[in-house]
Amino acid sequence: MILVNKSTGSVIADQVEVAESFARRLRGLMGRGSFPEGSALVLEPCRQVHTFFMRFPIDVIFVNGRGAVLHVMTDVPPRRISPYVRGAQKVVELPAGTLIATDLGKDHILQLIEREG
Repeated sequence: MILVNKSTGSVIADQVEVAESFARRLRGLMGRGSFPEGSALVLEPCRQVHTFFMRFPIDVIFVNGRGAVLHVMTDVPPRRISPYVRGAQKVVELPAGTLIATDLGKDHILQLIEREG
């Protein structure tokens, strides 16, 4: 899947994993050695995340059911807990620096697109 910012037309990530089961959301990025540029992990449903047992900082986007960005967090280090974001349906975790590099912000609209082929 590909994650696109519909507000700007830019591709945010071209290697997107979606975690919809409880076990997959719970595991998330814990224990991974790296999180390559262009990657994203979408947690659904989700309103709050933590970075315990992670080895690298991440950027975090909280999104409502329409894909509108409600809250963003940049460069969240390991061993932190995010706020509970009311109205969020999904959380997108990205490599640290992605939000600044793509100029993504609150009220932008995100869309997941299936890869062709």
